Amino acid sequence: MAYDPWSPGFVADPYPAFERLRNERPVFFHEPTGQWVITRYEDVDALLRDRRLGRSYLHVGGHEEFGQQPEAEFLKPFWDLIRAGMLDVEPPTHTRLRRLVSKAFTARMVEGLRPMVRALAEELAAGLAAKGGGDLVAEIAEPLPVNVIAEMLGVPASDRDLLRPWSADICGMYELNPSEENQRIAVRAAVEFSGYLRELARSRRAEPRDDLISALAQVVDEGDRLSEDELIGTCVLLLNAGHEATVNTTANGWWSLFRNPGELARLRADHGLIPTAVEELMRYDTSAPMFERWVLEDIRIGGVDIPRGAEVALQFASANRDPAVFADPDRLDLARDPNPHITFGLGIHYCLGAPLARIELNESYGAILRAAPALKLAVEPEWKPGFVLRGLESLQVEV
Repeated sequence: MAYDPWSPGFVADPYPAFERLRNERPVFFHEPTGQWVITRYEDVDALLRDRRLGRSYLHVGGHEEFGQQPEAEFLKPFWDLIRAGMLDVEPPTHTRLRRLVSKAFTARMVEGLRPMVRALAEELAAGLAAKGGGDLVAEIAEPLPVNVIAEMLGVPASDRDLLRPWSADICGMYELNPSEENQRIAVRAAVEFSGYLRELARSRRAEPRDDLISALAQVVDEGDRLSEDELIGTCVLLLNAGHEATVNTTANGWWSLFRNPGELARLRADHGLIPTAVEELMRYDTSAPMFERWVLEDIRIGGVDIPRGAEVALQFASANRDPAVFADPDRLDLARDPNPHITFGLGIHYCLGAPLARIELNESYGAILRAAPALKLAVEPEWKPGFVLRGLESLQVEV
């Protein structure tokens, strides 16, 4: 199988292709996407830390200088929203935003969410068990992180059903070469979501509560503060990044366990393995298998010269199966230690929400194991068509 991120077969199991690429063509130009594909751990690790690459190039040059068409005017509301957050910007803007957001999004605040996460996970798992099974994606994987992020931000319970559709539509823009229809859907979601959050943020600025939106509205650092647009962009980023990958990691992980019954039995017998199991499941079948970077200065990777203005596709999923770093990488080992997977990224763009994601995943797996110790697969699942955010359409299970 060749590298083909639009092929259902590749999306379902890209690992044989990645093995061949690491051995034969670890750095190559992929004409259909216009990207340099990077597959070895050593190279991906180094490039994530290399400041000659960036999530954006707009801080050093324009679209034409980087060989890109100017963005269509109809996309302006989308990019205004996204670039008001920290994901698609570079220093010094990124440095300032991350510093300000980190003042509100503290380790203590995140750890304080654990009792709420545990209670919600147990409630959802008990509901699935009481019904004798169902779709683990719809019953647990989706509602848990959405409700946790919504509770943390301060979104009223009555409005939370709006969040998942908005997030999914916005994230559609991150797939490779999205259609114009999907781009317009993303723009509409961006306009609706930002409008909703703007109104909510203004009400919390006037009457603060014990939530993250109120905290972000009050953030001040050395005379600097988040603008209203930056606050909204940050909230959208926290929701999108804070649950899309977690939804897929939960479902993908259970699918991996069902395909490795020996390891599932091991986990059922020893719940103390859950922390290392979560790390291994994130490595073994990565839910965000690829991240892109722009080349801001000429670089040389694995003996290949890549010019300024090129785009690289860093294959996290391939790096996480590299035998140069992981012994027997295609084997699921829930006690694997050390496990230096790069699922959360590295460098200045390392995932700010990684501690919260780990809490959610640990509590989710624990709650399901306790509520449904004999959980089994009912129907073999199908994969969603996207590769950049890689997950199952559903995961039908029986108790």
